[in-house]
Amino acid sequence: MLMRLPTWVYRSAVCAAMLLVNVLCVAQTYPTKPMRMIVPFSPGGPNDLVARVVGQKLTDAWGQTLIIDNRGGAGGNIGVALASKASADGYTLLMVGLHFVVNPSLYANAGYDAEKDFAPITNAAISATILVTHPSLAARDLREFVQLAKRGGLDYGSPGTGTAGHLAAELLNTVAGIKMQHIPYKGASLAITDLLGGQIKAAMFALPGATPHVRAGKMRAIAVSTLQRSAAMPDVPTVAESGYPGFFVDNIYGILAPRGTPNAIVNQLYTAIAAALKAPDVRERLISQGYDPMPNTPDQFAAYLRAEVAKWAKVVKDSGMRVE
Repeated sequence: MLMRLPTWVYRSAVCAAMLLVNVLCVAQTYPTKPMRMIVPFSPGGPNDLVARVVGQKLTDAWGQTLIIDNRGGAGGNIGVALASKASADGYTLLMVGLHFVVNPSLYANAGYDAEKDFAPITNAAISATILVTHPSLAARDLREFVQLAKRGGLDYGSPGTGTAGHLAAELLNTVAGIKMQHIPYKGASLAITDLLGGQIKAAMFALPGATPHVRAGKMRAIAVSTLQRSAAMPDVPTVAESGYPGFFVDNIYGILAPRGTPNAIVNQLYTAIAAALKAPDVRERLISQGYDPMPNTPDQFAAYLRAEVAKWAKVVKDSGMRVE
């Protein structure tokens, strides 16, 4: 004998079925028009390069143009805030770096909430921050470098306040018990020029920018910030293995969508991007320039971002860094 179910049960079942049909239809018809990926920095930088490599592969795979939209300013905040207000339909993506998890603590008002305003898709790649010195500095490894720093008077350059280089050096200050003086530059190129000329003796840079100068012998590589050695420079030890276990600073190249983007589209984007990053030509190009492709799932990336937001909030607070 069949039991008569309450009306609300039938209505709930119908709604669930309709929702499933809508989700499947969205996934099957997406994308049907050009897309854009906002890069919150000027053209030519590390984030821009990864965005263009991934964007070209998506264009090739789907037959829909993915336009790179460079919106620099305020340490990346302008472009991120713009993306947070875009339609959650899968046609606006955002490429972020370490700034994304740091700026909410570093700035009085970054203009976005890193944990609430976006749907994480994947972290396409990472690159190390590398501690480099002018060849004239009498330190050939991290132990000797720290000994020099403890004597005092050692400055270091970075691409600017709040950049990965600045943050990595401040974290090294904390764990190694040293106090290097920060010299911020308006971009990596100016800092690189001064290091090559000997005006500064040490610096922290994203690995892709330093790689050609290290290979040419114009900079000495001391250590990289990632937990594992970089495929681009496998002979350079990590800070962690050089006496400071647990130390790591990742330059991330993460891709997100505005909050509310359908899960079906997020998963479709993740699958396509992960496939692009596994292509031999993409891997070869990125690794040769200092990037390590390592896409993670949307859930893994979301958990990573939460942990990084908490980590850098403490570093910013302990160091006293602040940008108004």
